[in-house]
Amino acid sequence: MTRRPLARYALRVASLAAALGLWQLLTSLDVDLWLRFSQFPTVTDVAHGFADRVSGGDYWTDLTDSLTRILTGFALAAVLGVATGVLVARSRLAEDLLGPVLEVIRPIPAIALVPVAILLFPSNEQGIVFITCTAAFFPVLVSTRHAVRALTPVWEEAVRTLGGGRWRILGSVVLPGALPGIFGGLSVGIGVSWICVISAEMISGQYGVGYRTWQDYTVVDYPGVFVGMVTIGVLGWVTSTLVELLGRRLTHWLPRTSYVPGARTPRRVHGASAPVPVGPTAKDEVPHDQLV
Repeated sequence: MTRRPLARYALRVASLAAALGLWQLLTSLDVDLWLRFSQFPTVTDVAHGFADRVSGGDYWTDLTDSLTRILTGFALAAVLGVATGVLVARSRLAEDLLGPVLEVIRPIPAIALVPVAILLFPSNEQGIVFITCTAAFFPVLVSTRHAVRALTPVWEEAVRTLGGGRWRILGSVVLPGALPGIFGGLSVGIGVSWICVISAEMISGQYGVGYRTWQDYTVVDYPGVFVGMVTIGVLGWVTSTLVELLGRRLTHWLPRTSYVPGARTPRRVHGASAPVPVGPTAKDEVPHDQLV
């Protein structure tokens, strides 16, 4: 039996409140067992620091700059990653030409490209967008490539039988069929982008959440450091949720399954009649290899 939405939201709020309460308890009592919680600011200190920061103009400037860098780099990575992934998956020539270069560059952490960005681009702003784009590009590329290669060839053959060409196959079969995998890569890519843009701002930025967090650390303003960390976490969660919601909207035609942890399949009692299936029966379903 599934929980009601209100009960689930209440459980999530209670979980977050319990974590904050444990944080407040350990830091206010200066607990030092193996981890030194006495060095941490309390929840109330962070809340006061957050209130002071929000009332100033620098906080919103940093927020706007970081979001602009993320959205610009992520949009470029989404377009380039999907296009390159489809090209590599569909063309052996493209795989032979681009595959070795991409596989050599892919293991390099995007944050390690900061010196390259400083030398290559005329401004720090362009370098940070480049690092953000690179961070999200490879998760999108790999997910798109695997999603396209996993498509069943029956769909493509059906379109060819009806007279469809390459562009028709791309728009009617390849991209719609690969959308779940593509959005999986986009969801991972947006999280990696936040990690790398914050690190890039700490090294070469002038404004942004990462830059301000590093400045607070240098002046030993630990509540300010935690304000930056909380801001980064909330922004990452919001942007990732938006990507997932967009993916669900664009793939609404997919069948949805409800996962219930701990649920068991009811046992069939000997001699009892089988449960009546809901929806189309097995004999009403048409095998995929017979779809034309």
